[in-house]
Amino acid sequence: MIAIEDLEVRLGDFRLLIGRLEVRDGEYLMVLGPSGVGKTVLLHTLAGLMKPCRGRILVDGEDVTNTPPEKRGFALIPQNYALFPNMSVYDNIAYGLRARGVSEDDVRRTVTELADILEIKHLLGRKPNQLSGGEQQRVAVARALAIKPRILLLDEPLANLDPRLRSKAREFLKGLHQELGFTALHVTHNIADAVYLGERIAYMEEGRLVAVLRPEEFLASKYAKPYIDDLMPVFRSFHG
Repeated sequence: MIAIEDLEVRLGDFRLLIGRLEVRDGEYLMVLGPSGVGKTVLLHTLAGLMKPCRGRILVDGEDVTNTPPEKRGFALIPQNYALFPNMSVYDNIAYGLRARGVSEDDVRRTVTELADILEIKHLLGRKPNQLSGGEQQRVAVARALAIKPRILLLDEPLANLDPRLRSKAREFLKGLHQELGFTALHVTHNIADAVYLGERIAYMEEGRLVAVLRPEEFLASKYAKPYIDDLMPVFRSFHG
């Protein structure tokens, strides 16, 4: 379990304040809120890319607040996927394993297994600029999962996809999570993403965590009001 306790992060005049937030083992937790409320700051702090002024980040009771990013065992997928343009898909997926000294036999086994699950085996020899947005997303997910992270951190990975691909990508992520059972914290400002993917939704306003609710609870709450115009397609996807 990942637990955040009394966390405060300062970035210029902006303050992020998280009193208590838990991500349960195997949970897909969505963090929802308008742009500028600190969702990405929260992810970067969890990943170790930003330092809090106070508070703690615990993993199974172990304090990792001051642990270097590469030793936390977290994997971050940024909005632009950050694939290495000069590397093949195979080498992108293998990168984290090789950096950890994994044998080439085990690298090959892991890359092949993930490529099969994510249906990208036919892409392994290509470069990122030869892939569609949806294909790049799958490669980024494979690269992140290859190192068997304690938690997968996703920073609006669907934001750059058109509506049709975004819907397909949501289905892909939901099915993959059901199959593999990894732990994920996924930030978005899109209500459909949050309700379709989230087992719970952590809602943020003005740098603060204000509620953690199940999707059906969120839709019935006052926090859903800003999203009222988008609710009908959400209800259709949620009740399916």
